[in-house]
Amino acid sequence: MSVFENFPVANLDRDQLNKIMTLEKELRSETNENIVLIAYDEKDEGME
Repeated sequence: MSVFENFPVANLDRDQLNKIMTLEKELRSETNENIVLIAYDEKDEGME
């Protein structure tokens, strides 16, 4: 099983995505680095 099967991309609504994008912008400003945040949804193996 690949890591992508264990951690699919999280399903976020527009407000949640905007929060992540705002945090990315803040971190870029603070660090002067190109910060990219990625949201994954860890599968619960017991739920399958």
